[in-house]
Amino acid sequence: MSTPMVPARTSTGRLNKLAVVAVIFAVIAASGLWVFGVAVLAVFAVGAGHVALNQIPLRSERGRGLAIAALAIGYGIATLALINTLGYIPSLVQQFSK
Repeated sequence: MSTPMVPARTSTGRLNKLAVVAVIFAVIAASGLWVFGVAVLAVFAVGAGHVALNQIPLRSERGRGLAIAALAIGYGIATLALINTLGYIPSLVQQFSK
């Protein structure tokens, strides 16, 4: 038995718009990391990056690297936020235990 030949998908040359949006959100979140509230855009960068990674092979578009970069920046900011929060807990407990 032979399997039917499926033509390989080729890139159409179009750039996935959601991958571009994800990178824009990631850059704004990273540049405004020290400004209160701006880093929350990393959540949107991660969400848009995951959706873009799903859309790119389905639509035969480009932009996989942009989506991965947005995910890396978004998850990096989330990791920094988690470390910062965990580092703040001991001083908070000490303050309330007095």
